[in-house]
Amino acid sequence: MKRIVVKVGSAVLTQNDSIALERMKEFVDFLSELRKNNEVILVSSGAVAAGYTEVQLDRSILRNKQALAAIGQPILMDLYRKKFADHNIKISQVLVTSANLDKNDDTIRIKNTIDTLLDNKIIPIINENDATSTLELEVGDNDQLSAYITKHTNSDILIILSDIDAFYDKDPRKFNDAKALKIVNSINKEELQKEATPHGAFATGGILTKLKAANYLLNNNIDMFLSSGYDLSDIKNYMLADKYTGGTLFTKESR
Repeated sequence: MKRIVVKVGSAVLTQNDSIALERMKEFVDFLSELRKNNEVILVSSGAVAAGYTEVQLDRSILRNKQALAAIGQPILMDLYRKKFADHNIKISQVLVTSANLDKNDDTIRIKNTIDTLLDNKIIPIINENDATSTLELEVGDNDQLSAYITKHTNSDILIILSDIDAFYDKDPRKFNDAKALKIVNSINKEELQKEATPHGAFATGGILTKLKAANYLLNNNIDMFLSSGYDLSDIKNYMLADKYTGGTLFTKESR
């Protein structure tokens, strides 16, 4: 049995400034299937987007964004609770800050909490505590947060499901001949120094933060798989059928 961290982005969970309920259902169905033979930890964006469905505050102002996160967290968790309940699965919420991840005692306590939840067949749903952060996106974003959680919980792999379906040899939005890379063993510094290019209104990093997460995990000999969250066929094939049909695996191993 593997311990798997799955991170889903705001772009996947939202559509037209609302939570994409059917997409969320398909995602929860996948996690429920994955959980049959693995331990699953979920890192979920979407709190700010969920809050925006209730109150349309200007998201460019930090205190408004924090307020939206506070409004949206219970909404998001209630949606998850109802959808996981269809599979007779219980969930929990774990909010962390950058300060927690900088202190060894805190990381141990986080791991102990998550271990206890998993031992009791409860899925931990983790997010950065945006409502009380003193700096905007202290950890960086949920891509990097999920990488830290993967390492500190001794997980085997991080799966990032996004509007970005793979890592390409060049920008596929600009070049028609861009090719998706199947396996990546290292990431050059130039790629890590490019400007972040978030796609959606609620997104924070685009491919850059995913590469930073992958680089962090590669340096700790942990795998990461990047795949589409709109069409789950690639990740289902990879994780449930042991078959590669798309997406990018970041790994130190030669394959």
